[in-house]
Amino acid sequence: MNRKDFVLLTLFRMTRSLAAGLVMIVFPYLVLQRLKYGPLTLGLLYVVGALATAGLGLLIGLLADVWGRKRAMFLAGILMPLSTLLVFFSSHLAVLMVAAAIGGFSATGSLPGGGMGGAAAPIQSAVIGDLSLREKRTFYYSAFSFLSGVFGAVGALSARLFDVHTAFLGATLVSAAGVPFVFWLSYEDIRGRLGRLSSRVVIGKFSLTGLLNGFSSGLLVPFLIPFFVIVYALPKSTMAIYGFLAGALASFSLLAAPALERRLGFVRSIAWTRGIGTALLVLMPFLRWLPLSLFIYIVTPSLRLAALPVQQAALVDMVVPEERGRALAANQVARLGASSAGIALTGWLFDTAEIAVPFLAYAIVMFSNIYLYFRFFAAWELSGASPNPRKADPLKGE
Repeated sequence: MNRKDFVLLTLFRMTRSLAAGLVMIVFPYLVLQRLKYGPLTLGLLYVVGALATAGLGLLIGLLADVWGRKRAMFLAGILMPLSTLLVFFSSHLAVLMVAAAIGGFSATGSLPGGGMGGAAAPIQSAVIGDLSLREKRTFYYSAFSFLSGVFGAVGALSARLFDVHTAFLGATLVSAAGVPFVFWLSYEDIRGRLGRLSSRVVIGKFSLTGLLNGFSSGLLVPFLIPFFVIVYALPKSTMAIYGFLAGALASFSLLAAPALERRLGFVRSIAWTRGIGTALLVLMPFLRWLPLSLFIYIVTPSLRLAALPVQQAALVDMVVPEERGRALAANQVARLGASSAGIALTGWLFDTAEIAVPFLAYAIVMFSNIYLYFRFFAAWELSGASPNPRKADPLKGE
């Protein structure tokens, strides 16, 4: 990957991450405290954002393959500043619905994973896959996700500098500043044919694991900040600090991805990191001790995200170049579509004070998802198709 394209992609992603980190903190406070709506309304807004992002992501991923990466990325790039500008001018519930839809206010994933403004995430991942060599692909996904997380954490911390209303103007200006960088990318677009999809089996497998991952994310991730608002009544200024710490730590954990891939391989990296994180999250609603809950809130995004670059690289490795935009978009559609069901369920459960149930459901779904990773991809990894294949263990009959 040449230095110019690396810098331009970083600037585009940096501005979106700063804006997304700011919105991630202030949006729940706008809905729950300033507008006096309940968790169910917040959940419905997140559902709208998740479903719309799924649809937009599929459309833009298709356009990325048949129309061109740069033009599709520009289209995705203008959606976030447009959405935050709408909220700045009006906080009417209908306007919030529209803004959540076009801006991707789903909050179903942490910032390095494209959890807000996520319609652009599949295209960015496809471009990185196109520009990087196979043996360096995990490194580049790790580096870009790290930078995204760092600037997202800074954006979350900057929520302390704004009131709830002006924060959306700040997010508009910052995210709009990054859009022009798309047109200065120098690489040649890779284009495929609309009717051809030779990687459909692989895409189907990743879509199913993405579906379960999305449902589990929808159950908890958008409601971790509301959890502290409802259970511990933490103010926005305090929550911004802990949001910054969680985002910063998650960002640094992404740098461990190449080492995880070398030592554990694709599947076991997913199993160990997400399995430990799931076990910790189950404790939060039962052991209501603020220091422990804050510790879990800060460290679990790191565990959920540490193996994300390994997963992204594996998906891109298994899919032919001219179908990567659609493959990444299909994975996101499955993830965000399923997350909307999880969001709606937890919004209702939080509204009825059944706070522990989503945490238990999250654990069941996440461990089921880990099982599917072994079922679908362990043989591919053992075959040597992976750039860092895991050697068979004769004692385990692999």
